[in-house]
Amino acid sequence: MSAVQRITVLGATGSIGLSTLDVIARHPERYRVFALSGFSRLAELRVLCLKHRPRYAVVPDAQAARTLQGSLQADGLDTQVLCGEEGLCAVAADAEVDCVMAAIVGAAGLRPTLAAVQAGKKVLLANKEALVMSGALFMQAVRSSGAVLLPIDSEHNAIFQCLPGDYARGLQQVGVRRVLLTASGGPFRETPLAALEHVTPEQACAHPNWSMGRKISVDSASMMNKGLELIEACWLFDARPEQIEVVIHRQSVIHSLVDYVDGSVLAQLGNPDMRTPIAHALAWPERIDSGVSPLDLFTVGRLDFERPDEQRFPCLRLAREAVQAGGSAPAMLNAANEVAVEAFLQGRIRFIDIARMIESVLNAQPVQAVEALDAVFEADAQARALAGEWLAGH
Repeated sequence: MSAVQRITVLGATGSIGLSTLDVIARHPERYRVFALSGFSRLAELRVLCLKHRPRYAVVPDAQAARTLQGSLQADGLDTQVLCGEEGLCAVAADAEVDCVMAAIVGAAGLRPTLAAVQAGKKVLLANKEALVMSGALFMQAVRSSGAVLLPIDSEHNAIFQCLPGDYARGLQQVGVRRVLLTASGGPFRETPLAALEHVTPEQACAHPNWSMGRKISVDSASMMNKGLELIEACWLFDARPEQIEVVIHRQSVIHSLVDYVDGSVLAQLGNPDMRTPIAHALAWPERIDSGVSPLDLFTVGRLDFERPDEQRFPCLRLAREAVQAGGSAPAMLNAANEVAVEAFLQGRIRFIDIARMIESVLNAQPVQAVEALDAVFEADAQARALAGEWLAGH
């Protein structure tokens, strides 16, 4: 690895991508942007290219590539614009790349993230769906290639920081009793159950603690985000679902905890700012300044904890059942959720219908074995088709 690390940022215009670029910009002596990708915010991607001057930019299609290429050439930049999944995989696996930030939201991020892993890169994983959809295949690729996989979700990064360095031997072997995965509870943790039928997309996206994209904000409101994180944690840390307990912690100051058999509980604390886990993973095993303000415990004042109510948050139950079922179930869960959230954001279904649609999809298709990536995408496609049928009938 070179003295200056070359970074590809997949999903550069999203909140994680922008936070990554903020941290990178604070350390020009350590990091250089190699490639940036964007999906719908192409004007913002152009601005990022002007600022960071990457060798490559990746956009969804050929028309967008021609438009951005012409604009960047007019600005005097020699950035080469690629397009589509092929372009994403190319900049993720390029021989000159040292590190890939995988921050594309949803199933669209699986193939380029896997390409980075198969190329043996240092992969900063913010795309939890990659592990949710293809956990066993993905982790086998990590082991086979020698890639370094570092979690970016604040909860998984916190767990990683609280585990001993040899945790891969097995959680029980290193004295871990359980992992405590914290959740804010989102904007509806105290909303009367009857009122959930009438909540709007704007209310669901108004997270009390974090600034996030619309899809992940809805996932946080339904706690599907925590369900996906539970599945991700099982794969990242080779944990059984019963070894992971979700805890609602409304202040979002403790990002997760590890409970040891000797009675010790280690927690990672910090202000709710994604630049902390990003900086930790970028520099690991060193530490660098992230730009995040120090935590003021006197201002925080108190830390509250409560058990999640699965009547209020049925998506959490569905995720736990999916990881216990294994096979194609997690991929189908993820696909059905993506369709349901998009339908909710478009005003086509109610908030409470998200879990109902997902459960209907999971019940409509027997769990299949997943032994190759094609089977993952087949399960994804089946779930999307079933979700479409559900939408058409409601």
